Amino acid sequence: MCTVLLDRGLTWTDVVAVARGERLALSDAAWTRIDHASALVAALVERGDRAYGITTGVGALADTVVDRGAQARLSRNILMSHACGVGPRLGEAEVRAIMAAQVANLAHGHSGVRREVIEQMLALLNAGATPEVPSRGSVGYLTHNAHIALALIGEGWVQHSGARVPAADALRRLGRSPVELSAKEGLSLVNGTACATGLACMALARAQALLEWADATAALTLEALGCQLAAFEGAVLALRPSTGIAAVGETLRARLSGSGLLAAAQGRRTQDALSLRAVPQTHGMARDVFVQTASAVDQELASVTDNPVVFGTVEAPTVRSEAHAVAPALAHAMDSFAIALAQVAQMSERRTDRLVNPLVSGLPVFLAADPGAGSGLMIAQYTASALASECRRLATPASLDGGITSALQEDFLAHPTAAAGKLLELLDDAEQIVAIELVAAAEAHDRAASRGRRAPANDRLHQWVRAAIAPYADERPLGPVLEQARALIRRASPTG
Repeated sequence: MCTVLLDRGLTWTDVVAVARGERLALSDAAWTRIDHASALVAALVERGDRAYGITTGVGALADTVVDRGAQARLSRNILMSHACGVGPRLGEAEVRAIMAAQVANLAHGHSGVRREVIEQMLALLNAGATPEVPSRGSVGYLTHNAHIALALIGEGWVQHSGARVPAADALRRLGRSPVELSAKEGLSLVNGTACATGLACMALARAQALLEWADATAALTLEALGCQLAAFEGAVLALRPSTGIAAVGETLRARLSGSGLLAAAQGRRTQDALSLRAVPQTHGMARDVFVQTASAVDQELASVTDNPVVFGTVEAPTVRSEAHAVAPALAHAMDSFAIALAQVAQMSERRTDRLVNPLVSGLPVFLAADPGAGSGLMIAQYTASALASECRRLATPASLDGGITSALQEDFLAHPTAAAGKLLELLDDAEQIVAIELVAAAEAHDRAASRGRRAPANDRLHQWVRAAIAPYADERPLGPVLEQARALIRRASPTG
């Protein structure tokens, strides 16, 4: 097992590595920043300066002064009142991603959380003790973060070694005691955009794999349907400058190189339908948006998103309230990427329809082994169509939802967490849609084998699919076959 070292910050790929089981450690420089910020908060408390969430309440209670004796109680109470999520739990990888992003946020050195609190979070993270976090009920970040923070003080539940155990018991197993929170720590633990950012990192990882599979599966379909390769020539695609278009074009040319099927089909049509001809433009656009989204997520990880922030010296500490936790840029990026992936999914469903539709495929009706007595993949296309409709609904921007909370104090909401959450839901559907196309394309190649030899790269992919999924002949329920294909694309990269 490797260790990800946090020095100046993390990238989205670092967060994904930790989410998938790598350890996280902080450099000496990061610990120095943390200790300095903690000393600044202690100095502010000593001076009695008015500071949001330190010497006052939170939200609409920002003008309510909290005396020094109650400041630790305020920190604990914030966790208790904010841990009000509902619904199904987030996956352990998603929670670990949020924890990694939160540690990165605190390690910028402008929050004031003490070293021992961050050490507690790292101990849980690196031991694989993952707090249980309900997935629903947050307009921003507070709720998810609060459920994670509960485990630090021995409250709530964690998943550890495959079992659900009380957080206090998990800490004892690790030789640790619940931490006692000090001033500001409760607020800092629930604050910031770590929730949306962690979820966004996981979405990026899944989308990166999906885009590879979308290209490979499309190539399999293009060959089975006898597409016209001229549309994918490098000089043609270069007329629309785009790194993504160029990359997809190169992939398609490589995967279709040496195809006897395409050689036999050359000149058969003047031009192909757009779901075939526009693969570089649609998939390439999604790749360009991926790069923009990854940049926005890395920018978020490089940002201080706590409120308030502390800086200065112990002799002259400064605290400022600001709004970095709102994160409209992250919400916009998630919404934009959702739209891009929904288009990729829609195009995949259209290609599946062309594979099973005898009016345009030139292949047996619905790719059935025994047409009439068998329906083949007729209803698989229905499933893909239903999921494509759901993708369109999930692509509706969350960043425009608005909302008013905390007695008009928080009267603008950007919804980055909701945007990241629905992007993950959309990915569930998009992965399955591409998996359905993969099943259909493999069946189509079985039926088209007599027309010519497959391109070597496509032949390797077809053989790999067939090693895992037998041809379909209406002899078994189709649903598990489609789910099996989705499992394939989630656990491996396309071969060839």
